[in-house]
Amino acid sequence: MARRPGMAALAAAAGVSVATVDRALNGREQVAADTRTRIAEAAQRIGHPAAWRLHGSGPAPGRTLRFGVVLHKQGQDFYRAFAQELERAIAEIPGLRGELVLEFSASQAPSDMAASLRAMAGRCDVLAATAVNHPEITAAVEELRGTGLPVIALLSDFALGLRAGYLGLDNLKIGRSAGWITALSARATGAAQGKVMLVVGGHRWHGHELREAGFRSYLREIAPGLEVLPTFVNLETRQLTQDAVRVALARHPDLRGIYVAGGGMEGAIAALRAHRDPSAVSLVVSALTPESRRGLADGLVTMVTDTPLERLCRQLFGQMARLVQDNADFGEIFLLPEIHIGESV
Repeated sequence: MARRPGMAALAAAAGVSVATVDRALNGREQVAADTRTRIAEAAQRIGHPAAWRLHGSGPAPGRTLRFGVVLHKQGQDFYRAFAQELERAIAEIPGLRGELVLEFSASQAPSDMAASLRAMAGRCDVLAATAVNHPEITAAVEELRGTGLPVIALLSDFALGLRAGYLGLDNLKIGRSAGWITALSARATGAAQGKVMLVVGGHRWHGHELREAGFRSYLREIAPGLEVLPTFVNLETRQLTQDAVRVALARHPDLRGIYVAGGGMEGAIAALRAHRDPSAVSLVVSALTPESRRGLADGLVTMVTDTPLERLCRQLFGQMARLVQDNADFGEIFLLPEIHIGESV
């Protein structure tokens, strides 16, 4: 694959400095109209991805806008559903022909995720991704932004100050909501004291860190008798979660609640299904899948805080199209979660 032309190549083609190209691409300062036009014409001539945005009028008539998306955990029900919803939504963008360029990272390791982001260079005109918040990811986003490719953080924020925006749930509030139902469930069983287990996918997931902070702060304030155990990292895998929950149930007979803030919830459901008294332990998980739906119906899952994938994908493609046209970061967009309990499924 040919190397994507960067800012230096664009500056040379336009006869301006790299600093001027940077200002034109990223809007740090005003650039004279004639200079901007010269840069835009050079971008179109050499095939630089910022050509449409610099012209300020969106894609040319008949052109297809390439929407890049990088996800992870291809085998998980949630991410399979996410991919299917992206495929449906791409055909419904008003007034625009779009092409979805979808890839899955080999793992959630920062090096793999950064490589997946860089591999999208030259293949799309705007990019959105799920990724951990890590210096390797930040460096990759900075490189891509330097070529004119804006990157949107999905579900869990990363590269703050460099990414073009964040789209997902308000993870701090999601964590506090999980704390609320955990405390409520404990009170309903007459247990003001006891232990609570918290499971995250990894400490580099910004969204999980926020959920953990919200969960702990709510219980610390409202239910101080519930002790949150040291956070368990499950790498979003079923087996690690199942083994850890089984050990916690055996070690802590006063375990009152479990909160799985990311993936791997199937393991917690399986461990509770085999437990002698699953009704004594509340379980909060983060996606409505066939397995968590069965868990709700069987009384094993107390609450699901689900991401509204249909709304997210529609809004995502709208924001991506506007990024190409307007060259303006949009900050943060928080979607309302879909809350499910046993009686709502």
